Amino acid sequence: MDDTGHKSGHLMLITPERVFYAGLLGRPRQRCSGGFNIYVALEGGLWLTTTDGRQTNGEMIAVLPNVRHTIASDYRSVLSVVIEPESVRPGVLEDLARRLSGPEGAAFTSRIRAAYHELREHHAGNDLSSAEFDSLCLGEALPQRELDPRVARAIVQIGRFSGEPVTAASCAAEAGLSPSRFLHLFKEETGISFRSFRAWKRARHLLHFANQDINLAHLAQDIGYPDSTHFSHSIRRFYGLKPRAIFSGSRDLAIYSHRRVAADNSGWTQEAG
Repeated sequence: MDDTGHKSGHLMLITPERVFYAGLLGRPRQRCSGGFNIYVALEGGLWLTTTDGRQTNGEMIAVLPNVRHTIASDYRSVLSVVIEPESVRPGVLEDLARRLSGPEGAAFTSRIRAAYHELREHHAGNDLSSAEFDSLCLGEALPQRELDPRVARAIVQIGRFSGEPVTAASCAAEAGLSPSRFLHLFKEETGISFRSFRAWKRARHLLHFANQDINLAHLAQDIGYPDSTHFSHSIRRFYGLKPRAIFSGSRDLAIYSHRRVAADNSGWTQEAG
């Protein structure tokens, strides 16, 4: 880890299917992540409020994908594990959420905290597969979803973030399907619409640059946002924070980022500021 990240203890490990974050939580505002989130308190407790008025508190709280919620903490920093839902078999995340809130919860909490110390001291830059990540954080590998190859190729295209923004029409043409048939297949395979999936992945891609001194308007354009207003609105919806607040709170964050989603599944590059 770089010196700044080592002193603060703040780090983020990003793979195409997982994120491990240890850093500032930010002010408690409503957010709606496209991933399955496991929040773990470093100290004290956490408080979750969902839009239906349900309130939960504890040292660890799990939130299913695309659930609007507000999370608050006794302590300024928090641990968070994010799992991309299209990477695991249907029903796995719902079952995991039940286990995390049940008698096994304390053991999961201890394991995620131990994983943080392990990543901080030794392995944040190592080439971890999703199965290895899961074993480190959860003690077991989650069953992997087998996607239709045509949908898998579209996901790879979305994850490249280079050139013109990927459209459903271009993915459909590559898959040899009509746009309507492709959109139906995509939602059937991933559980989410193509448009919503792409919006989440675009916002997720921002994390790779969060500790950099970068022009946000240029970044928004580079990763496919049509304008700064759309960029700011999308980021606030997913993270509950304005883009500038995310970058301001990430200056001491060491980021270890997988290279791009690619067939060779090549290793990691450290993007610590």
